[in-house]
Amino acid sequence: MSDAHAPDTAGRLRMITGELSDLFYERDEVVRTLTVAMLAGQHALVLGPPGTAKSELARELTGRIVHANYWEILLSKFTAPTRMFGPIDVGALSRGEYRQIFDGRATTAHIAFIDEIFKCSTAALNETLGLLNERVYHPENGGEPIHCPLISAITASNELPTGDESAAIYDRLLVRLEVGYLADPSHFAGLVRSAVTAPAARTRTTVELAELQHAVTGAVPAVAVPDSVVDAVCTLRAALRRKELIASDRRWRQSVRLLQASAYLDGRDEVGESDLSVLTHVLWDSPAERPTVEREVLHLVNPDAREALDLADAIEELEAQLDAKAGQSREALGDWAIKEAITKLNKAGKLLERLHREARTAGRSTASVEHVITRRRAVHARVLTEALGVDASLVQAQL
Repeated sequence: MSDAHAPDTAGRLRMITGELSDLFYERDEVVRTLTVAMLAGQHALVLGPPGTAKSELARELTGRIVHANYWEILLSKFTAPTRMFGPIDVGALSRGEYRQIFDGRATTAHIAFIDEIFKCSTAALNETLGLLNERVYHPENGGEPIHCPLISAITASNELPTGDESAAIYDRLLVRLEVGYLADPSHFAGLVRSAVTAPAARTRTTVELAELQHAVTGAVPAVAVPDSVVDAVCTLRAALRRKELIASDRRWRQSVRLLQASAYLDGRDEVGESDLSVLTHVLWDSPAERPTVEREVLHLVNPDAREALDLADAIEELEAQLDAKAGQSREALGDWAIKEAITKLNKAGKLLERLHREARTAGRSTASVEHVITRRRAVHARVLTEALGVDASLVQAQL
């Protein structure tokens, strides 16, 4: 890339995503996508139940931006706008002046984490939308609008919005990511061990605020978008419309910057079709729509995707069978595991290895295949621990 800052900044951001992926089990794609959203100057929603490390992950990522003003808040229906954007200066008020103190609030933040975003109070709704949309706050005293330096906000929620007011905020969150509890028993065992074992010293790569700002405003917008990618986006839109999945023109337009940010993060100066995979986290409204969006995106991105997704369906069916057999005797579970599950999972593993090898040899993205490999590994681990009684601490060595 021609920009002098880009390789170093992008390279260190890749190091950060790698470090966080090692720190947070089963969150590789979440970490990368949040980084892409930040580089695109867009906002993200992390959706999942309590206790899935949403807040911790957001703090760890945003804490890697040195010299950035960081602001965090947990919203409720009673959160007043002044608590978000600046309390009243009591000293000034005693002198007859109405003034707000903005330091340390959303009005001065470069990076923000807003927890329970859909519990935003009615009183703070317009100001919150103004912050997310235009990066502007209108002071309580009606003074001149304040332009906020916000680059990106990571938001979190345990549930989807239920009313029109929170839906307005939901529409402004371009990237939507689902997280759940750990699926792989060996990862869960590692999580438990981490609670009783002192953490080892870890490398902590950082990026300067000025470097991130330069990337967001200069280097990322400079990434080329070839006609082939534009054509692919048009094809994807048509395919989703046939499935009655309609995204707004604004959402499609904003997603272009995500594609550029994805390419930039990988150290490329031109968007490729593999970058379209980030749209999996953009083009759905309800989680039930996500698998359809993912399938259409991956079919377009990667010729290996169709076979990989068929294998994913078979793996999900095996996991459903395991869930349905809860309560059966260990003998019955073991018989099913040995005669059916393990055989099918081993066969799927060999096919996925072949798809991964072929994609890598051809220079294609391996992301979709790796996603299915991860799911196969998690289901295999569940079969070993729940059906065959293998200790979770031993599973890692057997996979």
